[in-house]
Amino acid sequence: MILMDAGYIVALLDIKDADHQRARQLLHTKQEGWMTTWPVISEAVYMLASHVHMACALTVLTAVEEGDILIWDIPQTLIPRMQTMMKKYSGLPMDLADASMVLLAEHLVHGRILTTDQRDFGAYRWKSQKPFVDLMAEVK
Repeated sequence: MILMDAGYIVALLDIKDADHQRARQLLHTKQEGWMTTWPVISEAVYMLASHVHMACALTVLTAVEEGDILIWDIPQTLIPRMQTMMKKYSGLPMDLADASMVLLAEHLVHGRILTTDQRDFGAYRWKSQKPFVDLMAEVK
């Protein structure tokens, strides 16, 4: 499974996005499986609906419905950990979607991620010390 952040989803579906072509080059990673969280889906759907087109936003929900994007439900017991991380990274700041990605990396025990947010995911650490591997940064 590869972690998928909202920025990648938006870049993939918005042909006017500066990272659209780079995002398309990573479509092959779908074979390994894409996984994200509801906060990320919410963020991506909002951004697409308000800045691109409702049809693009609905495409995301269809991908979830059809199993092309798997959703990890955040256990309620991890909410305090999310709060701790959001306080720790408040200078960036870390939002709910980003905190959920850190928890997902810890759940999957790896940090391979599709994201356009190199600054934040370059700073975040899962398991408090392990860096993310930004697959988008590897594409030119």
